[in-house]
Amino acid sequence: MTQTQQHCHQAEPDHPCHSGDRTDWLLWICAALTALAWFGHLLFASSLSNLGVLHEIAHSVFELVNTIWWGVLVGYLMICLLGQVPREFVSSLLGTGRGLAGIVRATLAGILLDLCSHGILMVGARLYERGASTGQVMAFLIASPWNSLSLTLILIALIGLPWTLGFILLSAVVAIIAGLIFELLVSRGVLPDNANRIEIADDFEFWPEARRRWQQFPVTRGFVLNALKDGLSESRMVVRWILFGVLLASAVRGLVPAEMFQSYFGPTLAGLAVTLGVATVLEVCSEGSTPLAADILNRAQAPGNSFAFLMGGVATDYTEIMVLKNTTGSLKTALFLPLITVPQILLLGWVINLLAS
Repeated sequence: MTQTQQHCHQAEPDHPCHSGDRTDWLLWICAALTALAWFGHLLFASSLSNLGVLHEIAHSVFELVNTIWWGVLVGYLMICLLGQVPREFVSSLLGTGRGLAGIVRATLAGILLDLCSHGILMVGARLYERGASTGQVMAFLIASPWNSLSLTLILIALIGLPWTLGFILLSAVVAIIAGLIFELLVSRGVLPDNANRIEIADDFEFWPEARRRWQQFPVTRGFVLNALKDGLSESRMVVRWILFGVLLASAVRGLVPAEMFQSYFGPTLAGLAVTLGVATVLEVCSEGSTPLAADILNRAQAPGNSFAFLMGGVATDYTEIMVLKNTTGSLKTALFLPLITVPQILLLGWVINLLAS
């Protein structure tokens, strides 16, 4: 069975997202604390009201879980389904062409794949090894991490459909512009080109092959059970960081007064700079940053900062920069990722805040 998803805990034994056969302490601790807070608020809300901060945290966990549970469930089912898509379809979607068409295809592939910010690095590295251009790989990485279907559903639940669609569109714009700039820099010799060649069979045709695979799709009881089992295993990492994000956002709600939150993360240039700084320092998967990004929009009334927070983690992630360095063999290429994307993110964040005010 060919898998289209290569989650980070499957790809690198020593990667921080890897759990392997070891106990996933982060998952179980976050699950236990979330369950304790949710059931505590459900059963003892009146008693907890005298506990101040603990009451606020439990109430926040209760609200967030009730808001996102359906998105997590649908996302899990989609992980089960997408896990059965052969990986060559992704390579075929990217193609071998350079220029705008290749960058747009890479951006769409990044948006469609349901992967975490660390898992997507492994796929991006593999695509580079198979011959995707530097611009395509960068566009793929920039567009993907928080645009997976599972996180899109959660974002819709937290901030609404219009803002979610707007953020996805703008992230695609950043990815396409960045990809084209990388292509230009490579063509002018500023950055090294990819010497690898794409590995797709000459007779591979996307739609005919997709129809053929669909007709042979083994929808049996055993297949469904295996898909659900595989999806449960692969979604552990996603759920782990979602629960971490719920606890993180709830702790911020309970410990940071609304006035202070709006002051630090408000829709100002200073607030935008602070938001991007926090996104740079806060080294968590995209699933963990989503609830906090929603809080920045809802509590601080700063949608531009929320967008910058989501995109900033992608553009300035230390792990991503180092993986790019090792993959391309060029630290210069890796460092150009934040140099090209951060100015775009800051500009778009400022414009969003300006239009929303």
